[in-house]
Amino acid sequence: MTTIQPAFIDFEASSLDLIASYPIEVGICMPDGTLHSWLISPHVLWQDWSQSAEQIHGISRETLEADGIAVSEVASALNELLPEQVFCDAWTFDSFWLHRLFKAARITPTFQLESISALLDTRQVREWSALRQQVITELGLPVHRAANDALILHKTWERIAPNQDELAPLTGQTRQA
Repeated sequence: MTTIQPAFIDFEASSLDLIASYPIEVGICMPDGTLHSWLISPHVLWQDWSQSAEQIHGISRETLEADGIAVSEVASALNELLPEQVFCDAWTFDSFWLHRLFKAARITPTFQLESISALLDTRQVREWSALRQQVITELGLPVHRAANDALILHKTWERIAPNQDELAPLTGQTRQA
């Protein structure tokens, strides 16, 4: 049996308000472990801001305005890089922020967002949280930064996936050794 080798995505946002919040950073981890991330320049209509969220991710609105990339550039880059399916660990939030990003960019995503739970069986669901915490501890990376969180998903998947020697990309291509 060959197990898929998925791509992962994570967002950081202005707040956790599922009406007013918007994505401020997106990070992806490709099936081979390559990381990409972008700070996102707030669209003119995006005004929501939570100081408590800023304390968690450490990204200020001023940083976004100075260093953020335009929503259309970020959406285009995601479409260019991601395979047909990408996985996240907070589907409700991530799908909302993905939709906000692409709607503001006036671009249609060329990929589908799925929950990591779609990849996991019952045993893996039970083990996921503890393995994820081990990965966080071992990597020693700050959490709540999009690329780091996408990498944590990737490394946790590598630990929990059966048949590590037979991981294959979702595109059906064979893994290069």
